[in-house]
Amino acid sequence: MTETAQPPDPYDRFMMLVTAGLEWLEKVTGIPCTDEARVMLMAIAGQEGNWEYRHQQGGPAHSFWQFEEYGGVQGVLTHPASSQHIQTVCDLIYIYCDVPTVYTAMEWNDRLAVAMARLLLFTDPSPLPAVGAVDQAWEFYERNWRPGAPHPENWASNYTIAEEVL
Repeated sequence: MTETAQPPDPYDRFMMLVTAGLEWLEKVTGIPCTDEARVMLMAIAGQEGNWEYRHQQGGPAHSFWQFEEYGGVQGVLTHPASSQHIQTVCDLIYIYCDVPTVYTAMEWNDRLAVAMARLLLFTDPSPLPAVGAVDQAWEFYERNWRPGAPHPENWASNYTIAEEVL
């Protein structure tokens, strides 16, 4: 009897999406794909939209990382640490590198969404928190995402899931 391969569980599939996006971003910008980045992006996507919402439920934010048009999107496009990198990304995926276009495209373009999320983290001059540093990761997330409804009570479980699928 031949066993059929089981599809990866949803968390593993999401981590594959994150890893593929980070590996591509590393090739085109030189920003390393690290375990710290993978865990942070995974945990933030869980915190922001439970790894399932590309459009904020009842709100304006786009992508699994829930970027607002004139918040995170504008920030990444204009920050000195990220602006040239996002221009490179947009050029390679054939989209205009302006706020309305990126905001719209990142809802469905996962490569762009991962790049935007990683580049937002890249704008912080502090190094990414070490894997396992849950409290420091929360502070890093809160400082950079500035969530309107932060829900710190959910962070530890989201972060643990991210660590486990690493």
